[in-house]
Amino acid sequence: MDAVVNDFAARAGMQGLLYIIIDLICITVAWFVVQEIRLDVFMKRARSVHTKTLQIMLAVILGHQFARFVLDYWQWSNLLRGLVE
Repeated sequence: MDAVVNDFAARAGMQGLLYIIIDLICITVAWFVVQEIRLDVFMKRARSVHTKTLQIMLAVILGHQFARFVLDYWQWSNLLRGLVE
């Protein structure tokens, strides 16, 4: 019984680590994409702290949503294996 609990805990830990890594990768990709947006059109001071904070917030929001999509798609595709077996 203890082996089953330890195996479950190890799998949950690995899955959590994988989710964190994918989330950070997607946020990094979003950061590079957000850098290409011309915020000077919308902001008075393009190089201010407020503009950089907005870029960071946009990168985190977009990156996290993209990561959720990737992880959900991966989980759903794994569930489809049950139809084939």
